[in-house]
Amino acid sequence: MKNVAEMRPGELAIISGFTDDQLSVKLMEMGCLPGAAVRFNFTAAFGDPICISVSGYELSLRLEEASTISIID
Repeated sequence: MKNVAEMRPGELAIISGFTDDQLSVKLMEMGCLPGAAVRFNFTAAFGDPICISVSGYELSLRLEEASTISIID
């Protein structure tokens, strides 16, 4: 299954779930809810963190965090 860390700039997907139960609570509080559309905006200069758009705002995540968000593309 694909995750947010594997997306490319400009790509759109739908969040399908999470692989880390503890981190999923934090991510859902930030608007990363199953069924929500997510857009990969860009990667920082050295590849980490990344910037995504979800629930109407931009969010910066470490690749380790983004890799726990499963998506349907």
